[in-house]
Amino acid sequence: MNTQETILQLEGLKLKGMAECYKALQSMPVNQWPTLDTFMARLAEAEQQYRNRKRTEMYLKTSKLRYNAVMEDVICSEDRNLSKEMLLKLMDCTFIDRAENLLIDGKTGCGKSFLACAIGRQACFMGHRVEYFSMNKFIERIALAKLDGSLLKVINHIERNDLVIFDDFGLQPLDNNSRLALLQILEDCYQRKSVIVTSQLPV
Repeated sequence: MNTQETILQLEGLKLKGMAECYKALQSMPVNQWPTLDTFMARLAEAEQQYRNRKRTEMYLKTSKLRYNAVMEDVICSEDRNLSKEMLLKLMDCTFIDRAENLLIDGKTGCGKSFLACAIGRQACFMGHRVEYFSMNKFIERIALAKLDGSLLKVINHIERNDLVIFDDFGLQPLDNNSRLALLQILEDCYQRKSVIVTSQLPV
């Protein structure tokens, strides 16, 4: 079997990371070829990195985060009651491993949504499933699900995430269906998944 056939076989097995690495290694001069153990280790590492990258891309896409926010752009200050130490602690995302929740409150324009999205983005990079909802979109989604009979399916889909973000809680009144759905999600996620709620109101 020649090099091209091997590459095609790896791609056929959905080992695209290995295929790319194998192709790169084959382009090296013979006297620079690694030992068999090193060769296999590089292939395995390349495949793992490829899968992690693809998983992160998928998680970012399905998270539907409102802002493409990153930690470096979050402003820390006393006025915002956010220190660099606290930000670093939030960005390690260990609160998700502990199934803890976050409440981010403050006046309009103080960066609540941006901070929540920065945490959500970081969580995606750390291998967590995330989904973002503005409360008005959540209400709309629940209303449509109630109409077409898919409410339980929608709730189960939301609960599959490791982190759910509800943004701008309290700005719009919840109808009965949305209130019951939200309560069920919060109850089912308790001590199992993490939730971030942002609000202008002291919740």
